Amino acid sequence: MSVDAKEAAQPRHSPLGRAGLGSDGVALLVGAEVGSTRFRGSGGAPQAPASRHVATTGIAHHRRRCAVIAPWWQCVPSPAPRRSRCARHRREPAVGGGGYTGVVPVTRPALLDVRRLWAEPGALDSPRGQQVRERFPEAEVIAVDSHWAIPELHGNEGNLQRWVRVKAEDLVVGTKKSIATRVNGRSADFIAPSTSNGCAMACVYCYVPRRKGFANPIAVFTNIDKITAHLRRHVAKQGPKTEPNQCDPHAWVYDLGENSDCSVDALVSDNVTDLIATFRDLPTAKASFATKYVNRDLLAADPQGRTRIRFSLMPHADARQLDVRTTPIAERIAAIDDFVAAGYEVHLNFSPVVLRAGWIPDWTELLQHLDQVLSKETKRQAACEVIMLTHNAGLHEVNLGWHPRAEDVLWRPDLQEVKTSQNGQVNVRYDRATKARAVATLTALIDRYTPWLPIRYAF
Repeated sequence: MSVDAKEAAQPRHSPLGRAGLGSDGVALLVGAEVGSTRFRGSGGAPQAPASRHVATTGIAHHRRRCAVIAPWWQCVPSPAPRRSRCARHRREPAVGGGGYTGVVPVTRPALLDVRRLWAEPGALDSPRGQQVRERFPEAEVIAVDSHWAIPELHGNEGNLQRWVRVKAEDLVVGTKKSIATRVNGRSADFIAPSTSNGCAMACVYCYVPRRKGFANPIAVFTNIDKITAHLRRHVAKQGPKTEPNQCDPHAWVYDLGENSDCSVDALVSDNVTDLIATFRDLPTAKASFATKYVNRDLLAADPQGRTRIRFSLMPHADARQLDVRTTPIAERIAAIDDFVAAGYEVHLNFSPVVLRAGWIPDWTELLQHLDQVLSKETKRQAACEVIMLTHNAGLHEVNLGWHPRAEDVLWRPDLQEVKTSQNGQVNVRYDRATKARAVATLTALIDRYTPWLPIRYAF
């Protein structure tokens, strides 16, 4: 190949410039140039691009090349409610490099092979409990006093060797005792009472197992009627939203899946579709949940613009190692346009951002792919959130028992410091200087390669 041909084969815009690699394998951003941002050495503070102002919390979004500061929602027209158009069986071609090529399959992986139902007293007696039982008729029913304290699951250290099997084969059925809504203020205005806890997927960084010991299967709550009634009362009490914020300019946003993945929960019962139907009838509120699983049955739920799905995305190389049992990144991306067409508001959740050798070019490739394949309609209503990795010493020890390779990139004492999170847990995060540089780097990449994608917040 000639020199000219080699140069022509290179990407036209490289975000790396002369990025160096330290002994820790993480890009130090030495002289790296991204769009209009110049990073002045490993110890210097990055200069934010003129087109977008970024803070670690509560980001105000600039319309590209606009002289007037505009919040992100002023750059995103409110989608009109629309009827669902089911695309459950569609096959979408994916273009781009890395792990995003080829025809994307839409077949659902066998996440659940439930063999044991651990049931609280009365949990299977309600209509929702009976529905769960009917979905898994061959499972053995084991009576337990509490969904939270099951020694055979949460207290059994031997389950570390069966971490994934427990998630597939065990399902806990209980009732929600404390039904309360909490204030949030980041991705959502409020955290709705959970209708489940735990997950059939096995993301290595997930914070839910930090509190549950040696097993983390789904625990589904069957008193859904009390939860939806509580939500209706809570929304009515708020009245109309009079001041826009980073959660939404018009509606009160309620996060539904703080301790679970709602797309997976919908395989177990109709709790999620009941919640979608509840918010469909609440003009001042909106449901929201993040997901790493494509459940095309939800395309028929008819949300009419009142439910926001946040598809969690990361580079394919990270997901392959860290997002165990989830839908592949390429398939998540291929589903986005379909969910927009079905009446959902769809945002992107860039989370968690993991710092390791090659993270900048991998995120660049992902952003370029999104720009290439997403429809104009999707881009008009999109927004994103950026969340850097938070880890935990207890979870680190659990992971060493079943997936130690993942800890090579998650557990970085040379880059991390201790923090106390909003929920009171003592965790670890990237140290302030490293985190600030990484947030500035990724937001600059977003500004350059997906200028249509406003950032709601980053931390």
